[in-house]
Amino acid sequence: MPNRSVVNALARSFLAGDMTAPSIASRGATALGRSWTWLRPLAERFIEFIAGGTRPRHRDAVHFLLADRGFERAQTRHQLSVAQWLTAPQRMQPVPLAANWHVPAIESVGALSDWLGIPLTDLLWFADLKGLGCKQPAQQLRHYHYRILTKKSGNIRLIEAPKPRLKQLQRRILTGILEQIPLHSVAHGFRKAYSIKTFVAPHTGCRVILRMDLCDFFTNFRHARIQALFRTTGYPEPVADLLAAMCTHATPRDAWRGLDWDVDRAQLGEARQLYSRRHLPQGAPTSPSLANLCAFRADCRLSGLAQAAGATYTRYADDLAFSGGEAFERSVERFSLHAAAILLDEGFQVNHHKTRFMRQGVRQRLAGLVVNHHANLQRSEFDRLKATLTNSVRFGPVSQNRDAHPNFRSHLEGRVAFVEMINSTRGKRLRIIFEQIHWP
Repeated sequence: MPNRSVVNALARSFLAGDMTAPSIASRGATALGRSWTWLRPLAERFIEFIAGGTRPRHRDAVHFLLADRGFERAQTRHQLSVAQWLTAPQRMQPVPLAANWHVPAIESVGALSDWLGIPLTDLLWFADLKGLGCKQPAQQLRHYHYRILTKKSGNIRLIEAPKPRLKQLQRRILTGILEQIPLHSVAHGFRKAYSIKTFVAPHTGCRVILRMDLCDFFTNFRHARIQALFRTTGYPEPVADLLAAMCTHATPRDAWRGLDWDVDRAQLGEARQLYSRRHLPQGAPTSPSLANLCAFRADCRLSGLAQAAGATYTRYADDLAFSGGEAFERSVERFSLHAAAILLDEGFQVNHHKTRFMRQGVRQRLAGLVVNHHANLQRSEFDRLKATLTNSVRFGPVSQNRDAHPNFRSHLEGRVAFVEMINSTRGKRLRIIFEQIHWP
Protein backbone atom coordinates (compact mmCIF):
# COMPACT_ATOMS: atom_id res chain seq x y z
CA MET A 1 0.00 0.00 0.00
CA PRO A 2 1.42 3.44 -0.89
CA ASN A 3 2.20 5.82 1.94
CA ARG A 4 -0.36 8.57 1.27
CA SER A 5 1.50 11.09 3.40
CA VAL A 6 4.64 10.59 1.33
CA VAL A 7 2.66 10.81 -1.92
CA ASN A 8 0.93 14.04 -0.86
CA ALA A 9 4.16 15.59 0.42
CA LEU A 10 5.97 14.80 -2.82
CA ALA A 11 3.05 16.04 -4.94
CA ARG A 12 3.02 19.31 -3.01
CA SER A 13 6.80 19.71 -3.36
CA PHE A 14 6.66 18.97 -7.10
CA LEU A 15 4.21 21.83 -7.65
CA ALA A 16 5.78 24.36 -5.30
CA GLY A 17 8.15 26.11 -7.70
CA ASP A 18 9.71 26.03 -11.14
CA MET A 19 8.80 23.15 -13.42
CA THR A 20 12.37 21.94 -14.09
CA ALA A 21 13.76 18.51 -13.21
CA PRO A 22 16.65 19.74 -10.95
CA SER A 23 14.30 22.06 -9.04
CA ILE A 24 11.66 19.36 -8.60
CA ALA A 25 14.25 16.78 -7.45
CA SER A 26 15.69 19.28 -4.97
CA ARG A 27 12.27 20.03 -3.47
CA GLY A 28 11.52 16.29 -3.29
CA ALA A 29 14.78 15.73 -1.39
CA THR A 30 13.81 18.48 1.05
CA ALA A 31 10.42 16.86 1.65
CA LEU A 32 11.91 13.38 2.20
CA GLY A 33 15.02 14.53 4.07
CA ARG A 34 17.43 12.79 1.69
CA SER A 35 18.58 13.20 -1.90
CA TRP A 36 17.61 9.76 -3.21
CA THR A 37 19.20 8.81 -6.56
CA TRP A 38 15.81 7.92 -8.04
CA LEU A 39 14.38 11.42 -7.42
CA ARG A 40 16.01 13.01 -10.48
CA PRO A 41 14.71 10.36 -12.95
CA LEU A 42 11.30 10.62 -11.24
CA ALA A 43 11.33 14.40 -11.74
CA GLU A 44 12.27 13.97 -15.40
CA ARG A 45 9.38 11.55 -15.94
CA PHE A 46 7.04 14.05 -14.28
CA ILE A 47 8.25 16.81 -16.63
CA GLU A 48 7.58 14.48 -19.56
CA PHE A 49 4.14 13.64 -18.13
CA ILE A 50 3.04 17.29 -18.01
CA ALA A 51 4.79 18.44 -21.21
CA GLY A 52 2.68 20.66 -23.43
CA GLY A 53 -0.22 20.89 -21.02
CA THR A 54 -1.56 23.31 -18.45
CA ARG A 55 0.28 23.57 -15.14
CA PRO A 56 -0.84 20.38 -13.30
CA ARG A 57 -3.18 20.30 -10.35
CA HIS A 58 -2.31 18.60 -7.07
CA ARG A 59 -4.48 15.62 -7.94
CA ASP A 60 -2.63 15.25 -11.28
CA ALA A 61 0.70 15.00 -9.44
CA VAL A 62 -0.81 12.44 -7.02
CA HIS A 63 -2.15 10.30 -9.88
CA PHE A 64 1.26 10.41 -11.60
CA LEU A 65 3.07 9.25 -8.46
CA LEU A 66 0.60 6.44 -7.79
CA ALA A 67 0.95 5.18 -11.36
CA ASP A 68 4.74 5.50 -11.64
CA ARG A 69 6.48 2.10 -11.46
CA GLY A 70 9.82 3.59 -10.44
CA PHE A 71 8.29 5.37 -7.46
CA GLU A 72 6.43 2.18 -6.54
CA ARG A 73 9.72 0.25 -6.48
CA ALA A 74 11.37 2.98 -4.40
CA GLN A 75 8.59 2.77 -1.81
CA THR A 76 8.89 -1.01 -1.67
CA ARG A 77 12.70 -0.92 -1.35
CA HIS A 78 13.05 1.98 1.11
CA GLN A 79 11.29 3.08 4.25
CA LEU A 80 10.15 6.51 3.02
CA SER A 81 8.77 9.11 5.39
CA VAL A 82 8.02 12.83 5.34
CA ALA A 83 10.86 14.87 6.84
CA GLN A 84 9.42 18.30 6.06
CA TRP A 85 6.14 19.56 4.61
CA LEU A 86 6.74 22.46 2.24
CA THR A 87 4.52 25.21 3.58
CA ALA A 88 5.80 28.17 1.58
CA PRO A 89 2.97 30.48 0.49
CA GLN A 90 1.65 29.92 -3.01
CA ARG A 91 2.65 32.43 -5.63
CA MET A 92 1.77 33.37 -9.18
CA GLN A 93 3.27 30.85 -11.61
CA PRO A 94 2.21 31.80 -15.15
CA VAL A 95 3.24 29.79 -18.18
CA PRO A 96 6.06 31.47 -20.17
CA LEU A 97 3.60 32.96 -22.70
CA ALA A 98 1.63 34.61 -19.88
CA ALA A 99 4.63 36.05 -18.05
CA ASN A 100 4.06 39.54 -19.49
CA TRP A 101 0.30 39.67 -19.10
CA HIS A 102 -0.70 42.53 -16.82
CA VAL A 103 -3.08 40.60 -14.58
CA PRO A 104 -3.31 41.31 -10.84
CA ALA A 105 -1.29 39.05 -8.56
CA ILE A 106 -3.79 37.15 -6.39
CA GLU A 107 -1.98 34.38 -4.52
CA SER A 108 -4.50 33.20 -1.92
CA VAL A 109 -8.22 32.85 -1.35
CA GLY A 110 -8.04 35.69 1.18
CA ALA A 111 -6.32 37.93 -1.37
CA LEU A 112 -9.08 37.13 -3.89
CA SER A 113 -11.69 38.10 -1.31
CA ASP A 114 -9.92 41.42 -0.73
CA TRP A 115 -9.51 42.08 -4.46
CA LEU A 116 -13.22 41.55 -5.07
CA GLY A 117 -14.09 43.62 -2.00
CA ILE A 118 -16.36 41.05 -0.35
CA PRO A 119 -16.11 38.89 2.79
CA LEU A 120 -14.69 35.39 2.36
CA THR A 121 -18.05 33.82 3.28
CA ASP A 122 -19.75 35.77 0.47
CA LEU A 123 -17.02 34.72 -1.97
CA LEU A 124 -17.57 31.05 -1.16
CA TRP A 125 -21.35 31.51 -1.44
CA PHE A 126 -21.16 33.12 -4.88
CA ALA A 127 -18.62 30.55 -6.12
CA ASP A 128 -20.76 27.66 -4.84
CA LEU A 129 -18.08 25.06 -5.53
CA LYS A 130 -20.24 22.23 -4.18
CA GLY A 131 -23.22 23.14 -6.36
CA LEU A 132 -25.60 23.62 -3.45
CA GLY A 133 -27.28 26.60 -5.12
CA CYS A 134 -28.94 24.35 -7.70
CA LYS A 135 -30.63 22.48 -4.86
CA GLN A 136 -32.07 25.58 -3.19
CA PRO A 137 -35.87 25.60 -3.56
CA ALA A 138 -36.04 29.34 -2.77
CA GLN A 139 -35.52 31.41 -5.94
CA GLN A 140 -34.17 34.37 -3.96
CA LEU A 141 -31.21 32.28 -2.79
CA ARG A 142 -30.13 31.47 -6.33
CA HIS A 143 -27.70 33.60 -8.32
CA TYR A 144 -29.32 33.49 -11.79
CA HIS A 145 -32.54 34.32 -13.63
CA TYR A 146 -33.56 32.03 -16.50
CA ARG A 147 -35.25 32.65 -19.86
CA ILE A 148 -35.88 29.87 -22.36
CA LEU A 149 -35.75 30.53 -26.10
CA THR A 150 -36.76 28.10 -28.82
CA LYS A 151 -35.22 28.42 -32.28
CA LYS A 152 -36.94 27.86 -35.61
CA SER A 153 -34.83 24.72 -35.99
CA GLY A 154 -36.42 23.33 -32.82
CA ASN A 155 -33.27 23.67 -30.72
CA ILE A 156 -33.48 25.15 -27.26
CA ARG A 157 -31.36 27.98 -25.86
CA LEU A 158 -31.31 29.01 -22.22
CA ILE A 159 -30.38 32.57 -21.26
CA GLU A 160 -28.88 32.55 -17.76
CA ALA A 161 -28.62 36.10 -16.45
CA PRO A 162 -26.71 36.62 -13.19
CA LYS A 163 -28.37 38.68 -10.49
CA PRO A 164 -26.93 42.16 -9.78
CA ARG A 165 -24.40 41.28 -7.05
CA LEU A 166 -22.86 38.37 -8.94
CA LYS A 167 -22.90 40.36 -12.19
CA GLN A 168 -20.95 43.13 -10.47
CA LEU A 169 -18.29 40.63 -9.34
CA GLN A 170 -18.13 39.10 -12.81
CA ARG A 171 -17.60 42.55 -14.33
CA ARG A 172 -14.73 43.04 -11.91
CA ILE A 173 -13.15 39.78 -13.12
CA LEU A 174 -13.78 40.80 -16.73
CA THR A 175 -12.15 44.24 -16.55
CA GLY A 176 -9.45 43.38 -14.02
CA ILE A 177 -8.26 40.03 -15.42
CA LEU A 178 -9.83 38.83 -18.65
CA GLU A 179 -9.48 42.06 -20.64
CA GLN A 180 -5.77 42.13 -19.76
CA ILE A 181 -5.16 38.85 -21.64
CA PRO A 182 -4.52 39.23 -25.40
CA LEU A 183 -6.87 37.53 -27.86
CA HIS A 184 -6.04 36.03 -31.23
CA SER A 185 -6.39 38.54 -34.07
CA VAL A 186 -8.94 36.36 -35.90
CA ALA A 187 -11.49 36.68 -33.06
CA HIS A 188 -13.91 39.51 -33.90
CA GLY A 189 -16.81 38.88 -31.53
CA PHE A 190 -17.30 40.55 -28.14
CA ARG A 191 -14.20 42.75 -28.19
CA LYS A 192 -13.55 46.47 -28.47
CA ALA A 193 -12.91 47.98 -31.93
CA TYR A 194 -14.16 44.77 -33.59
CA SER A 195 -17.62 44.03 -34.97
CA ILE A 196 -19.58 42.01 -37.45
CA LYS A 197 -18.30 44.43 -40.11
CA THR A 198 -14.65 43.68 -39.35
CA PHE A 199 -15.51 39.96 -39.26
CA VAL A 200 -16.80 39.90 -42.85
CA ALA A 201 -14.45 42.55 -44.32
CA PRO A 202 -11.57 40.14 -45.22
CA HIS A 203 -13.99 37.94 -47.19
CA THR A 204 -15.71 40.51 -49.43
CA GLY A 205 -15.27 39.93 -53.14
CA CYS A 206 -13.58 36.54 -52.72
CA ARG A 207 -13.90 33.72 -55.22
CA VAL A 208 -15.13 31.18 -52.67
CA ILE A 209 -16.21 31.38 -49.02
CA LEU A 210 -16.52 28.49 -46.58
CA ARG A 211 -18.87 29.14 -43.66
CA MET A 212 -18.92 26.84 -40.62
CA ASP A 213 -20.92 26.94 -37.40
CA LEU A 214 -20.23 25.44 -33.97
CA CYS A 215 -22.81 23.62 -31.84
CA ASP A 216 -23.57 24.69 -28.25
CA PHE A 217 -20.77 27.25 -28.17
CA PHE A 218 -20.99 28.54 -24.59
CA THR A 219 -22.13 25.31 -22.96
CA ASN A 220 -19.11 23.54 -24.51
CA PHE A 221 -16.78 25.36 -22.10
CA ARG A 222 -16.82 23.45 -18.82
CA HIS A 223 -15.56 24.44 -15.40
CA ALA A 224 -12.33 22.44 -15.80
CA ARG A 225 -11.46 24.29 -19.01
CA ILE A 226 -12.07 27.69 -17.41
CA GLN A 227 -10.09 26.69 -14.32
CA ALA A 228 -7.20 25.61 -16.57
CA LEU A 229 -7.23 29.03 -18.23
CA PHE A 230 -6.88 30.81 -14.88
CA ARG A 231 -4.06 28.43 -13.85
CA THR A 232 -2.32 29.12 -17.16
CA THR A 233 -2.53 32.80 -16.29
CA GLY A 234 -0.60 31.97 -13.12
CA TYR A 235 -3.17 31.78 -10.34
CA PRO A 236 -2.70 29.10 -7.66
CA GLU A 237 -5.13 26.21 -7.82
CA PRO A 238 -7.51 27.34 -5.00
CA VAL A 239 -7.76 30.84 -6.51
CA ALA A 240 -8.31 29.47 -10.02
CA ASP A 241 -11.02 27.13 -8.69
CA LEU A 242 -12.97 30.04 -7.19
CA LEU A 243 -12.54 32.33 -10.21
CA ALA A 244 -13.75 29.60 -12.55
CA ALA A 245 -16.67 28.75 -10.27
CA MET A 246 -17.83 32.38 -10.24
CA CYS A 247 -17.85 32.43 -14.04
CA THR A 248 -19.61 29.09 -14.60
CA HIS A 249 -22.98 27.70 -13.61
CA ALA A 250 -24.93 24.44 -13.43
CA THR A 251 -28.61 24.94 -14.25
CA PRO A 252 -31.16 23.47 -11.80
CA ARG A 253 -33.63 21.07 -13.33
CA ASP A 254 -36.67 23.09 -12.27
CA ALA A 255 -35.52 26.01 -14.46
CA TRP A 256 -37.15 24.20 -17.39
CA ARG A 257 -40.63 23.95 -15.90
CA GLY A 258 -42.11 26.89 -17.81
CA LEU A 259 -41.19 25.49 -21.22
CA ASP A 260 -43.92 24.94 -23.82
CA TRP A 261 -44.43 21.17 -24.05
CA ASP A 262 -44.75 21.34 -27.85
CA VAL A 263 -40.96 21.17 -27.81
CA ASP A 264 -39.49 17.83 -28.79
CA ARG A 265 -39.03 15.81 -25.60
CA ALA A 266 -35.77 14.26 -26.78
CA GLN A 267 -34.27 17.70 -27.45
CA LEU A 268 -35.52 18.91 -24.08
CA GLY A 269 -33.80 15.97 -22.38
CA GLU A 270 -30.54 16.68 -24.21
CA ALA A 271 -30.72 20.36 -23.26
CA ARG A 272 -31.36 19.60 -19.59
CA GLN A 273 -28.41 17.22 -19.53
CA LEU A 274 -26.17 19.71 -21.35
CA TYR A 275 -26.93 22.60 -18.99
CA SER A 276 -26.85 20.51 -15.80
CA ARG A 277 -23.03 20.49 -15.77
CA ARG A 278 -21.03 23.63 -14.96
CA HIS A 279 -20.61 25.71 -18.13
CA LEU A 280 -20.30 29.30 -19.30
CA PRO A 281 -23.77 30.84 -18.84
CA GLN A 282 -25.03 32.78 -21.85
CA GLY A 283 -25.92 36.06 -20.17
CA ALA A 284 -22.92 36.49 -17.85
CA PRO A 285 -20.58 39.39 -18.79
CA THR A 286 -17.51 37.13 -18.46
CA SER A 287 -18.71 34.37 -20.80
CA PRO A 288 -17.91 35.94 -24.22
CA SER A 289 -14.38 36.88 -23.20
CA LEU A 290 -13.70 33.49 -21.62
CA ALA A 291 -15.01 31.72 -24.72
CA ASN A 292 -12.68 33.75 -26.95
CA LEU A 293 -9.71 33.04 -24.69
CA CYS A 294 -10.43 29.31 -24.51
CA ALA A 295 -10.72 29.17 -28.31
CA PHE A 296 -7.21 30.66 -28.72
CA ARG A 297 -5.51 27.34 -29.48
CA ALA A 298 -8.18 26.38 -32.02
CA ASP A 299 -7.82 29.81 -33.66
CA CYS A 300 -4.05 29.29 -33.91
CA ARG A 301 -4.42 25.89 -35.56
CA LEU A 302 -7.15 27.03 -37.96
CA SER A 303 -5.14 30.13 -38.91
CA GLY A 304 -2.17 27.93 -39.72
CA LEU A 305 -4.35 25.58 -41.76
CA ALA A 306 -5.87 28.50 -43.67
CA GLN A 307 -2.47 30.03 -44.36
CA ALA A 308 -1.18 26.72 -45.73
CA ALA A 309 -4.20 26.54 -48.05
CA GLY A 310 -3.89 30.15 -49.23
CA ALA A 311 -7.05 31.20 -47.39
CA THR A 312 -8.12 33.86 -44.88
CA TYR A 313 -9.79 32.94 -41.57
CA THR A 314 -11.90 34.97 -39.12
CA ARG A 315 -14.27 33.99 -36.29
CA TYR A 316 -17.23 35.76 -34.72
CA ALA A 317 -18.23 33.70 -31.65
CA ASP A 318 -19.44 30.39 -33.11
CA ASP A 319 -19.43 31.59 -36.77
CA LEU A 320 -16.26 30.65 -38.69
CA ALA A 321 -15.41 32.00 -42.13
CA PHE A 322 -12.67 31.00 -44.60
CA SER A 323 -12.16 32.55 -48.03
CA GLY A 324 -9.67 32.45 -50.88
CA GLY A 325 -9.03 32.33 -54.59
CA GLU A 326 -8.73 29.59 -57.20
CA ALA A 327 -6.28 27.43 -55.26
CA PHE A 328 -8.53 27.43 -52.19
CA GLU A 329 -11.60 26.76 -54.35
CA ARG A 330 -10.06 23.56 -55.68
CA SER A 331 -9.43 22.18 -52.19
CA VAL A 332 -12.25 23.75 -50.19
CA GLU A 333 -14.20 20.54 -49.54
CA ARG A 334 -11.12 18.66 -48.32
CA PHE A 335 -10.14 21.75 -46.33
CA SER A 336 -13.48 21.72 -44.50
CA LEU A 337 -12.86 18.16 -43.33
CA HIS A 338 -9.44 19.10 -41.93
CA ALA A 339 -10.95 22.15 -40.19
CA ALA A 340 -13.72 20.02 -38.67
CA ALA A 341 -11.13 17.50 -37.42
CA ILE A 342 -9.14 20.29 -35.72
CA LEU A 343 -12.29 21.65 -34.08
CA LEU A 344 -13.25 18.19 -32.86
CA ASP A 345 -9.76 17.70 -31.44
CA GLU A 346 -10.12 21.04 -29.60
CA GLY A 347 -13.41 20.01 -28.00
CA PHE A 348 -15.85 21.65 -30.43
CA GLN A 349 -18.53 20.10 -32.58
CA VAL A 350 -19.34 21.44 -36.05
CA ASN A 351 -22.98 21.89 -37.03
CA HIS A 352 -22.58 20.28 -40.45
CA HIS A 353 -26.11 21.26 -41.48
CA LYS A 354 -24.95 24.89 -41.54
CA THR A 355 -21.67 24.36 -43.41
CA ARG A 356 -21.82 26.24 -46.73
CA PHE A 357 -19.52 26.51 -49.77
CA MET A 358 -20.38 29.81 -51.47
CA ARG A 359 -18.88 30.72 -54.82
CA GLN A 360 -19.25 34.08 -56.55
CA GLY A 361 -22.12 32.87 -58.69
CA VAL A 362 -24.43 32.68 -55.66
CA ARG A 363 -25.30 35.08 -52.85
CA GLN A 364 -22.45 34.89 -50.36
CA ARG A 365 -23.79 35.46 -46.84
CA LEU A 366 -21.87 35.76 -43.59
CA ALA A 367 -23.52 36.60 -40.26
CA GLY A 368 -26.60 37.86 -42.10
CA LEU A 369 -24.66 40.18 -44.43
CA VAL A 370 -24.17 39.82 -48.19
CA VAL A 371 -20.45 40.03 -49.06
CA ASN A 372 -20.22 39.31 -52.81
CA HIS A 373 -18.76 42.75 -53.61
CA HIS A 374 -18.94 44.66 -50.32
CA ALA A 375 -20.65 44.12 -46.98
CA ASN A 376 -24.33 44.98 -47.19
CA LEU A 377 -27.73 44.05 -45.78
CA GLN A 378 -30.06 41.89 -47.81
CA ARG A 379 -32.44 44.02 -49.82
CA SER A 380 -35.47 42.36 -48.24
CA GLU A 381 -34.29 43.18 -44.71
CA PHE A 382 -33.61 46.80 -45.63
CA ASP A 383 -37.04 47.11 -47.24
CA ARG A 384 -38.82 45.66 -44.19
CA LEU A 385 -37.07 48.09 -41.84
CA LYS A 386 -37.81 51.01 -44.18
CA ALA A 387 -41.49 49.99 -44.31
CA THR A 388 -41.63 49.80 -40.49
CA LEU A 389 -40.17 53.29 -40.18
CA THR A 390 -42.44 54.72 -42.86
CA ASN A 391 -45.56 53.21 -41.27
CA SER A 392 -44.42 54.52 -37.88
CA VAL A 393 -44.41 58.02 -39.38
CA ARG A 394 -47.83 57.57 -40.96
CA PHE A 395 -49.74 55.58 -38.34
CA GLY A 396 -47.67 56.01 -35.19
CA PRO A 397 -44.95 53.76 -33.74
CA VAL A 398 -47.36 51.88 -31.46
CA SER A 399 -49.03 50.31 -34.50
CA GLN A 400 -45.70 48.83 -35.65
CA ASN A 401 -44.57 47.40 -32.30
CA ARG A 402 -45.95 43.95 -33.05
CA ASP A 403 -43.42 42.16 -30.83
CA ALA A 404 -44.25 44.36 -27.82
CA HIS A 405 -40.74 45.73 -27.28
CA PRO A 406 -40.70 47.59 -23.95
CA ASN A 407 -38.62 50.40 -25.50
CA PHE A 408 -39.57 50.41 -29.16
CA ARG A 409 -37.77 53.68 -29.86
CA SER A 410 -34.42 52.31 -28.70
CA HIS A 411 -35.07 49.10 -30.62
CA LEU A 412 -35.68 50.96 -33.89
CA GLU A 413 -32.81 53.35 -33.34
CA GLY A 414 -30.47 50.41 -32.74
CA ARG A 415 -31.52 48.80 -36.02
CA VAL A 416 -30.98 52.08 -37.89
CA ALA A 417 -27.55 52.49 -36.26
CA PHE A 418 -26.63 48.97 -37.38
CA VAL A 419 -27.49 49.82 -40.99
CA GLU A 420 -25.45 53.04 -40.68
CA MET A 421 -22.46 51.01 -39.52
CA ILE A 422 -22.72 48.57 -42.45
CA ASN A 423 -23.78 51.01 -45.21
CA SER A 424 -23.65 54.70 -44.37
CA THR A 425 -25.60 55.78 -47.48
CA ARG A 426 -28.55 53.51 -46.79
CA GLY A 427 -28.35 54.24 -43.09
CA LYS A 428 -28.59 57.98 -43.70
CA ARG A 429 -31.84 57.49 -45.64
CA LEU A 430 -33.32 55.48 -42.80
CA ARG A 431 -32.14 58.03 -40.21
CA ILE A 432 -34.06 60.79 -42.02
CA ILE A 433 -37.27 58.74 -41.82
CA PHE A 434 -36.64 57.82 -38.17
CA GLU A 435 -36.29 61.50 -37.20
CA GLN A 436 -39.77 62.16 -38.60
CA ILE A 437 -41.49 59.71 -36.22
CA HIS A 438 -43.69 61.37 -33.59
CA TRP A 439 -43.15 59.53 -30.33
CA PRO A 440 -45.92 59.62 -27.67
